[in-house]
Amino acid sequence: MISESRIASLRQTGRLSGAVWCPSPNFGPRPEGAGISLLVVHNISLPPGQFGGPEIQDFFCNRLDPTAHPYFETIAGVQVSAHALIRRDGKVIQFVSLLDRAWHAGRSCFDGREECNDFSIGIELEGADDIPYTEAQYQRLADIARQVMAAWPEIGPGRITGHSDIAPGRKTDPGPAFDWSHFMACLTAPRGFGENA
Repeated sequence: MISESRIASLRQTGRLSGAVWCPSPNFGPRPEGAGISLLVVHNISLPPGQFGGPEIQDFFCNRLDPTAHPYFETIAGVQVSAHALIRRDGKVIQFVSLLDRAWHAGRSCFDGREECNDFSIGIELEGADDIPYTEAQYQRLADIARQVMAAWPEIGPGRITGHSDIAPGRKTDPGPAFDWSHFMACLTAPRGFGENA
C-alpha cells in the first residue's frame, strides 16, 4: 500500500518519492482546469542506442554540447523535457514537477482530446525501441504508475499509453521491445519496487 502521506505529498508538491531532482527549464503551467488524467511512456537514449552517460540530463536541461557527437547537431536548439527518466538500473531522475506541464508529447491526441502535454505525465525509459528494457525499469515504472494512480484516480490502467499511441506515424516509442503485458503484471503485483507502506 502507498501511504496517505505519500499520496498527499505527491499531490501537493508533484515530486516523486526517491527521485533525484534535476530541474529542467522546459515546462510551463497546465491550462486551467486541464487536470491530470494520462500517463505516457517514452524512451530515449543519447547518443541513440547508448546508455549511461549524462547526455539525457544535459538535453532536457538545454546544456547538451552539439559538437560532442554528430547526432547532437541534429537536435541542437530543441527544447523538450519529461517529468522523469528511469535509468537502466531503475534510478529515477525527475526534471519537472508532476503538477506542471512538461514538454514531452508534442502534437498528440488521446481519446479524442488533443495536446496531451496539457493533461498528461510523461515518463522516459532509458532505452530504444528494439532493445529489451530491464526488470528494474519495469518495476520502477510500475511503482511510479501506482503512485500517480493513487494521487490522480482519473488515471487507471487504460489511461497508461505509449508515445506511439498518441502520436502515431510521428513517434514509435517505447517500441516493440516494451512488454506491455509484463508491465501490467508488475503494475498489479501486490508490492512495488522499493515501495514503502
